[in-house]
Amino acid sequence: MAYDKDQLALMAHGRNRKLYAYYTIDAPATIDTAGYFNNAVDMLDIGDVILVVQVNNVMTIGSVTAAGWHIVVSNDGAVVDVSDATAIATTDTD
Repeated sequence: MAYDKDQLALMAHGRNRKLYAYYTIDAPATIDTAGYFNNAVDMLDIGDVILVVQVNNVMTIGSVTAAGWHIVVSNDGAVVDVSDATAIATTDTD
């Protein structure tokens, strides 16, 4: 699947940096690919943080399959690249 602009939400903004949340069915390795967020080139700045939550369905969010933090490491006005994910545990042993 590709980037879905409707799933990227600005959560906080301060000191010229932004925190976003993004829900997707795409695997973390797909999101790590340079260019995945190109359609958000005008929104994302170097140093912005994106919390990416991988779900089984973005419309109903029946389950979370993975999550991680990504940092925007480059944006040249055409291509956005984010860091590899710093994984967030999504297991629940209860």
